[in-house]
Amino acid sequence: MKDMAEQKTVRLTKNDILHKEFKTAFHGYQPDEVDQFLDIVISDYEVFNAEILRLREENKRLKAGQNAETADHRSQAYSDNLGQTNYDILKRLSNLEKHVFGNRLDE
Repeated sequence: MKDMAEQKTVRLTKNDILHKEFKTAFHGYQPDEVDQFLDIVISDYEVFNAEILRLREENKRLKAGQNAETADHRSQAYSDNLGQTNYDILKRLSNLEKHVFGNRLDE
């Protein structure tokens, strides 16, 4: 599979296709037939271009949503971890108080 840098770029624009002049020969192509075919090519080109633009926008939207979702997940994980850390600190403090003050805390 080719990576992004190796992909080919579009070489023709809609106007390149529309204004293309073909040389004529004795048994050459019929100009009307070529024009009709090029009209179809131009139409398809516009459809492909619109689809590419739509997919690029969708890609941007999905990436932005994924980034926001990842940030929310990290924030939740941090909050969960912070709660556990606070619990551990309180438990250690309680054990330290019992060790230092003994049973006097119950009085």
